[in-house]
Amino acid sequence: MITGASRGLGRSIAEGFLKEGCTVVLLSRSSKTEQQILEYREKNWKAFYIECDLSVREDRSRAFDDAIKLLDGEIDVLINCAGIQIRHPAEEFPISDFDEVLELNLTATYDLCQRAANVMLKKGYGKIINFASMNSFFGGYTISAYAASKGAIAQITKAFSNEWAGKGINVNAIAPGYMSTEMNINLINDESRYKEISDRIPAHRWGTGEDCVGPCIFLASRASDYLDGAIIPVDGGYLNK
Repeated sequence: MITGASRGLGRSIAEGFLKEGCTVVLLSRSSKTEQQILEYREKNWKAFYIECDLSVREDRSRAFDDAIKLLDGEIDVLINCAGIQIRHPAEEFPISDFDEVLELNLTATYDLCQRAANVMLKKGYGKIINFASMNSFFGGYTISAYAASKGAIAQITKAFSNEWAGKGINVNAIAPGYMSTEMNINLINDESRYKEISDRIPAHRWGTGEDCVGPCIFLASRASDYLDGAIIPVDGGYLNK
């Protein structure tokens, strides 16, 4: 089960798992996802789509239950990739926008982790992969709500791991670096900031969705059975410099 798979990192990750022969259910509110599923099925990929608004708690609950039915009552892997970013100066950040960011980025992830774990615990096995951020490590500018949500993602990943690692569920997180996605379009269009960030990345480029596919497949596999509560930067070395 993958959230946020209609575009950006989530779409690349979903396609990576489909190429490996996995049955994948996408949770999305994008109208484009239905066409996306048709394209996948033309390739004989086992893809399903549940339309929902993850920021609405009742809709989120219904979508999870519908997805579990499509998966015959089971779930092996949950990937929480959905997220939004809203920018305001910190002293002007509206509390309504703060709530909107926290509901999708943090509360939805918390809720889906809990729901998935209750299925996984019955069989004593499962993999949960959350999406943290560089802003799990530092604060950023004009994105105080996003930074708060991603700092919290790192902490709930560790907290869930403490309780579930001994019960067969691995909970880890990917922390993408600066990625060439729609979410970062404002940074990409800011010539001086784009150059400043690019000059700091030892890999000399911004990341892509494909850069996150391999780490996610590793975390979803038996190869990561003794990896718990890790926040793994996929950042071209940005944090090292």
